[in-house]
Amino acid sequence: MLLDGFNHVAILTKDTERLHAFYREMFDATTGDPGEAGAEAHGGDVRVSFIQVGPNSELNVFEIKGNTEAERQVPIFERGRIDHLALHAESLEAFETMRDRLIAAGAADEFVTDFGSILSVFFRDPDGLECELCVTNPDARPGVVNPPGTPAARYAKSSS
Repeated sequence: MLLDGFNHVAILTKDTERLHAFYREMFDATTGDPGEAGAEAHGGDVRVSFIQVGPNSELNVFEIKGNTEAERQVPIFERGRIDHLALHAESLEAFETMRDRLIAAGAADEFVTDFGSILSVFFRDPDGLECELCVTNPDARPGVVNPPGTPAARYAKSSS
């Protein structure tokens, strides 16, 4: 394969500071903002900033005066060409830390999906963007692929 992941995904927000704080608090992400230079490069009505989500991957964040697209919410698979994005945790321990933070912030529920090779938690960022947090499944069995909605046994609440 000639690729090693994605470089960036461009997203819209209605509140840059709130979005930056969310990604810093939930994922220990780093953020950057070129300030006036970024706005001037886009005609003054656009604020451009960055959220580093991996060694070579970032969210390019655009806050555009008068643009209400970040407020529009539609069901899954009716969101256009990019429906949602998935972040990948570096370890199971990191996944669990971020999952706990997302639940505490009210951005995710406790359900963890077992897709077979990965575990997944769905969450919404402060602008309502649907996202996933994924990690390699330590309990995966070769060749097993599970459908959406399959609960991960290691996170299932016991009835006792």
